[in-house]
Amino acid sequence: MDITQLIRFSDGEHYSEIKEDLDNLIKLGLHIESITTDGHKSILKAIKHALPNTIVQRCLVHIQRMCLLWLTRYPKHQAGKELRTLMLMLLKIKTENDKVFWIKELDKWHEQHQPYLDEKNLNEQTGKYWYKHRSLRRSYFAVKRALPNMFHYLNNPAIPHTSNGIEGFFSHLKNHLDIHRGLTVKHRINFIKWYVYLSNHK
Repeated sequence: MDITQLIRFSDGEHYSEIKEDLDNLIKLGLHIESITTDGHKSILKAIKHALPNTIVQRCLVHIQRMCLLWLTRYPKHQAGKELRTLMLMLLKIKTENDKVFWIKELDKWHEQHQPYLDEKNLNEQTGKYWYKHRSLRRSYFAVKRALPNMFHYLNNPAIPHTSNGIEGFFSHLKNHLDIHRGLTVKHRINFIKWYVYLSNHK
């Protein structure tokens, strides 16, 4: 059964708050085996400092969603089309063999399209260069940076490979809040506290 261990009301994902929350969970005696995250820098930094030996699993849905957004639905160049196809395969990786094949295909893609990926334009007034295909580069390097933490779930089925579960919880909570959208901020906070309390005792 999923139980909410701690809640915080905040206006953003701040390192100091996340670090404090993780420290408090540790003080409560909670053993954290892994954390599945969307990869926000503040979250990764807080985990590194509070739980340096904990497995960090990157949310594959988030990686896929962001890359598909940057690549667009209909990429014009072959490189974009091929990378989009690879990203659509991401959630179908269920075995170690799937993983090895997918990574080899990603490496093959990079080797084939690196010259295109590295193309630059020159601003003649400033003398500065910038990459022509920034969205494509952004997509590839987002995956490349996340790669070491993308497939821990293959070794441990208990590790969620997406954050869909917690997002579903918050979506359900948001739907309930929308019904009571006339509540003051104080009453909304109390509503959330009661919602979490009652959810934990179902």
